[in-house]
Amino acid sequence: MPTYIVLMKATEKSMANPKDLPKRVQQAREAIEKFGGKMLDWNLTMGQYDAVAKVEFPDDYTVATFTLAAAKTGNQKTTTMRAFNETELKQIVEKIP
Repeated sequence: MPTYIVLMKATEKSMANPKDLPKRVQQAREAIEKFGGKMLDWNLTMGQYDAVAKVEFPDDYTVATFTLAAAKTGNQKTTTMRAFNETELKQIVEKIP
């Protein structure tokens, strides 16, 4: 399955109850699974983004649908990037003329 990196910025709504964050991470994990995906990793971060997740989804359409559905909660703003592992990198560079 394709891998994606999701960069998250918390909203004022989510910071109103920071102790609920572990519960919301678990809810996100379950929602991702309902979309046929899997959360591989989730990290609280310091700096420009408040959290980073590594997820798998069947395809770009599914991850786009999930992120739009998740945006409805109003808890975070996200930037999602397709990530290629080392095996995929080798396949990519082999195609370079």
